[in-house]
Amino acid sequence: MSQSNPIQIQKYLSGVDYPVSKRQLLEKARDNGAGQDVLTALEKLPEREYNGPNGVSAEVSGA
Repeated sequence: MSQSNPIQIQKYLSGVDYPVSKRQLLEKARDNGAGQDVLTALEKLPEREYNGPNGVSAEVSGA
């Protein structure tokens, strides 16, 4: 699978306690066993605080 969709990414962000930083999102995704495609998508996110899953999904969709 070459691209990750927001729904797939949210699966790997299960248990995130928002608000979180980009670094925290990456750590949680790694802890939850995300593949490289998901991690790459998260690495492309802007460095900022995310207040909820909708904000993450919106950034991933626009990236």
